[in-house]
Amino acid sequence: MKIGIAGVGGIGSNVAVNLVRSGVDWLKIVDFDRVDATNLNRQFYFHDQIGRLKVEALTENLGRIRPGLRIEAVAARIDAGNCRSLLADCDLVVEGFDRRTDKKMLLETFGSDRIVISACGIAGSDLDTIATRRLATCFIVGDFVTDCADAPLFAHKVATVANRMSAIILHHRGTNHDPTNR
Repeated sequence: MKIGIAGVGGIGSNVAVNLVRSGVDWLKIVDFDRVDATNLNRQFYFHDQIGRLKVEALTENLGRIRPGLRIEAVAARIDAGNCRSLLADCDLVVEGFDRRTDKKMLLETFGSDRIVISACGIAGSDLDTIATRRLATCFIVGDFVTDCADAPLFAHKVATVANRMSAIILHHRGTNHDPTNR
C-alpha cells in the first residue's frame, strides 16, 4: 500500500515517522516548503536542516530510521489543478495542510474515491477534546475548534493528533494487507 502525505509539516512529518517506525515502507511525500527554525518544536526536522526543502530533509531523516525505504519526494505546492495527478498513485492520502481552503480542496478531490485522513483543530494544549469523525471515506482527527490562528501549536497536541491519524492508517493497511508491500 502506497501512502501519500500532502504537506509534511507538524502533522505530515509526525505521521510519516510513525508509519515508518511501524513497518510502512512505501510513501510519497509532497510539500513545497522549507524547514524553518519555528518548525523545530513540533516537526521531525533538526537545526542543521533549516533552509532545506522539507521533502528532502524528511526523506533523509526517515532513511536513517529505515534504510531502503521506498519514498518518493515531490517538491511542489499542491493545488486544485495538480492535486489529483500528484497523488493519483497513492492508495490512501494524509492531509497535512495548514490552510482550511487547502484541506477542503484535498477532501473534495479524493473524499469519495479513496481513504483520506485529515486533521482539524490541532492548536492549543488541551488533549481531552481530541476526537475522530468519519465522513464516508474521510477520517478527521482533532478538536474541530482550535485553529493555529487562535492558539499556539504545541508538540504534544500535534503529536497526539498525528498518532491517532497513524493508528487509523495502520488499521486500514492491516485490513487491506498486501504482503508484497510490507
